[in-house]
Amino acid sequence: MVNIYMEKKDHTIIQQLWAISLIAAGIGVFYRIPVLMKQIESIEQYASMTGFIRFCFYFIGFFLIGGGIKKFYALHKKMKSKV
Repeated sequence: MVNIYMEKKDHTIIQQLWAISLIAAGIGVFYRIPVLMKQIESIEQYASMTGFIRFCFYFIGFFLIGGGIKKFYALHKKMKSKV
């Protein structure tokens, strides 16, 4: 029978990978903003809203990076308290 419950070690590794993924996605958003903004500015309908759109992209990037850092901090704190 397959064990559907993960061991604690596997769970921690998956959570660490999730934190890395969040941080990488946030960095990716920051990397893509200049390229995407040039494309968005070329669309007449969105040209007047570029400031708001840029703010939204940076907001998403900060939250992704912040969420990844928060997850790493929580995992570190949890592992430290167990020792």
